[in-house]
Amino acid sequence: MPIAQPSSVVMKILLIHNKYKEAGGEDAVFQAEADLLARNRNIVETMVFDNGDIKTYWDKLLSGLRVIYNPVSARQLESKVHEFDPEIIHVHNFVPLASPSIFFVAKRYRIPVVLTLHNFRLICPSATLFHKNEIYEKSTRSVFPLGAVIKGVYRDSILQTAAVALMTAVHSVIGTWKNRIALYVALTSFARKKFMDSAIGIPENKLVVKQNFIRDCGRGEIGRQDYYLFVGRLTEEKGIRTLLEATLLSDFKLVIIGEGPLSNVVTEAAKESSRITYLGFQDKSAVIAHMKRCKGLIFPSLWYEGLPITLLEALCCGTIVIASKLGSMAEIIEHGFNGLHFQAGNAKDLVSRIDEVNANPGYFKSLSAKARLTYLENYTPEKNYSMLMNIYNRALTTVRKGQESVVYKPVQQGW
Repeated sequence: MPIAQPSSVVMKILLIHNKYKEAGGEDAVFQAEADLLARNRNIVETMVFDNGDIKTYWDKLLSGLRVIYNPVSARQLESKVHEFDPEIIHVHNFVPLASPSIFFVAKRYRIPVVLTLHNFRLICPSATLFHKNEIYEKSTRSVFPLGAVIKGVYRDSILQTAAVALMTAVHSVIGTWKNRIALYVALTSFARKKFMDSAIGIPENKLVVKQNFIRDCGRGEIGRQDYYLFVGRLTEEKGIRTLLEATLLSDFKLVIIGEGPLSNVVTEAAKESSRITYLGFQDKSAVIAHMKRCKGLIFPSLWYEGLPITLLEALCCGTIVIASKLGSMAEIIEHGFNGLHFQAGNAKDLVSRIDEVNANPGYFKSLSAKARLTYLENYTPEKNYSMLMNIYNRALTTVRKGQESVVYKPVQQGW
């Protein structure tokens, strides 16, 4: 329960999000932060744009044309501002329906905007820095990445890639990214550096780091069962083929949870090996139950990732993670402290890490304890709320520079 706080600490916050057709991590984080802020007695309202509304060819054409500036979403936000009068606007995703038009409305009314960078779309149309099963970073060095457009790095479409690339380029040239957003929130220091080193030119002092969080689901069993776990979408970039290759090189038991384009590949592997159990989609409670029982979570992604909730769930349960030494995974999981690294895409290296855990029960217990400690020190709702309020206060100060402003001093809050 939240601790009672003075009314002067309460803020009026408008959260904006453009939902994807398939629900994902960004949608979950958006809702979790809305709940967190509301439970701590802030006044919170949301504006949600839904890509599920893009159904017809005409809808697709309009969304593509309006991705640079959507007058409809601009009018909707203006109406919301008059109705709600927010002190802060926090945007989680604006592509394609909300569009950068919302930043112009916020600037006109002198409302500071905080933008969470859940992915890399502002510096590469792919949004993932991953194309054709390998890391792709050439776009980050160009205001208009012509090479990425020709390759069709976004949905394998030249037209859709061009639309996104043109949107980011136009707003780079006219200064939207520099001048109309008070603060950007990167999920990891790794991601922050990628944005700093890119051609987009976001000022360094506008890039802050704030991790995602989850509610405490409790520590798992001390005596773990003899199997490893994979949870995630079954796609090439998630490294599922590397994981299946590893099962051919060693006799560890594996439970796989998830759905996706490679479901058939996993189904066939499970038919051929009694050591592989494929459960398909499972709800959150079932995932957490497995997380608390398994010996470790294997996270073999081939791309940089953002800040996967699955990793935080593992840490919360005191479950060690064997992860690719790549991007945010290498930052969240500290080798030899709360988990282990292996070379991305290298099944033999993955097997060597599994063998390392299996051979040393004392080492396993140490990693498990420190995994839980990592969660408690970094990824709780209380930690996140404090960081959020500090970010909002800083954004307010930036926009109201030279004017007297209210200082919001966060107190230690509960979920």
